Amino acid sequence: MTQHAHSLISNQARERIEAAVKTAEKRTAGEIVCMIVSSSYRYPMANVLGATVIGLPLALLLTPLIGGWLWIGHQNMWLFIGLFGLLFTALYLLVDHTPTLKRRFISAREMTEEVREAATTAFFTHGLYRTRDANGILIFLSMLERKVWILADQGINARVPAGHWDALVTAITTGIRQKRATEAVCEAVAAIGAILETHFPVQADDRDELDNVIIGEDS
Repeated sequence: MTQHAHSLISNQARERIEAAVKTAEKRTAGEIVCMIVSSSYRYPMANVLGATVIGLPLALLLTPLIGGWLWIGHQNMWLFIGLFGLLFTALYLLVDHTPTLKRRFISAREMTEEVREAATTAFFTHGLYRTRDANGILIFLSMLERKVWILADQGINARVPAGHWDALVTAITTGIRQKRATEAVCEAVAAIGAILETHFPVQADDRDELDNVIIGEDS
């Protein structure tokens, strides 16, 4: 599969994001969780499509060259099938382990749907809906797709329009593309903390109910 999420973020970067969340949560009773995953789905058909699109013309090109060198002619169907099988297997693995290449064989619509589904699943799996004041918010980063999803619980949604987070999603996504994901996430966390402070000021009995940073497993 693609790189494991743990290999995509350094310990220093994780510590910086964790510190940003803690700083933001000192000003609000809201709960902010950052989750980073290598990908939201395995996309096996992208591997198949990539291996076929690249392997088929290569096999067609190599068959007459190798066939002539082996003195078996230029129209050997078995040689073509064998070459294509070898190329397909090698290219399948190559596409599967090369995120930049793999993205070329996944539609934007499919990536959006898979990231949204993975973010929603993570929201419930990690208990963001169980906070005392229904004020949990998830910043979900899926690195293969270079997409971000922000999900807030009903207590926040009742006070902050869902579209309010779009600018922050764009800022983080841009940061990922510019190789400054950590800075972009920390800036977004600070902005979210300021928004939540207005609606959910910190309480005397406030406690940290959720993990601040979650590094997800491969899909």
